[in-house]
Parts: sequence; structure tokens; C-alpha cells
Amino acid sequence: MIDLLTKPAFQKRALPLSVAAWHEMIAKNMVPKRSELIRGVIVEKMPKSILHVKLVGRLLQLLQTWVGSTHWVRKEDPLTLADSEPEPDVSVVSGSESDYVAHPVTALLTVEVSVSTLEEDREMAAIYAEAGVVEFWIVNARQQSIEVYREPTPAGYARVESVSLEGTLVCGSLPGVTVAVRELFDGLVPGEQVDGAVQES
Repeated sequence: MIDLLTKPAFQKRALPLSVAAWHEMIAKNMVPKRSELIRGVIVEKMPKSILHVKLVGRLLQLLQTWVGSTHWVRKEDPLTLADSEPEPDVSVVSGSESDYVAHPVTALLTVEVSVSTLEEDREMAAIYAEAGVVEFWIVNARQQSIEVYREPTPAGYARVESVSLEGTLVCGSLPGVTVAVRELFDGLVPGEQVDGAVQES
């Protein structure tokens, strides 16, 4: 079945699932565990390594410290987009949680921590750009760097740069927020991703 899904002729016959239908499945408790909707396809989420968990925790703490009182900092929570409902590792949206009666449809910042899914995370850039997400980061755990995507357009992000271990990321969408890359990775070993994985809830 996996080989069949890679064939272009079969892909053309596949019927994507709408976001509305996805929400109906959620309401009826029909959604598989550890899954999200990406480009109209239900995708299984990857297990988390200890390295992934540590990096997400550090980023979440940093962002909550800097902007927690003026914005809603979210961990693995959905964004409802045109044909997808991803759950980025971290996202920051305008306002507070009380301002929302449904999932946000865009964000000031989304972050994906990549330990073993770098190519998949890079594909998410187009989805976030289409939704007008102002800034997108990919934390590259293996290379200990951060890829930064800015200036969203319908065709993708117009500006992409990489901040190395010796650099400091200055956030463009959240004034005053900076990330010293070496401090983010301080004490972490790239090989930790092979240690016991923590399953997503």
C-alpha cells in the first residue's frame, strides 16, 4: 500500500480531507491518536526523543518569559489553516487565550524542533507562509543551528537564513526576543536523539 501511494496516477485519485471534515472526526472521537491534518492528509506524528523534549521546553520557557504577558504562547496546539491543521512544537499568536473561541488561523511565530524530520519540517514552510505566519523557525538539532523563515508570500517565504551555534537570533515578529543559539543547546548532546523516545500524548 505504501508503494501504491507514491504513484502519481494513484495520488491524483486520492480525495483530500477538508478541515471541516477533520473537525467533525474530532468531535466524534474518530481521529487516530498522535495525528494531524497536513494538506488534506491525516499524518501520524513522530515520537519525541529526549533531545526534542528538552529543546521544546527551553524555547517555551524563553518565549513565555519574554512575551507571555502580551501574547499567547502555545505548545503543540493546532492552527486551523486552509487545508491543514498542524500542531507546531511552539507557536505565538496575538492577544491572550481569552480572545479565541476557535483555534487561531495564523501566528506571529511558529517553531518546529527537528531531530530526525528536517525535510518534512522544511516542507511546512510553504504551509505556514500561505497562512501568513510572520516568522517560522526550524531548530536543527543535529547541526545545532536555527533556520529562520521571514516575509511570507503565497509562494513561500521570501527570506531564509540560518543562525549558527555562535550566532544570536533576533526575532523579527516579536520585538525584544533574542535567542543565543549556543545557550539554547548548552549541555545537550546531538546523540541524545537515539535515547528512549517519549511518545506523544
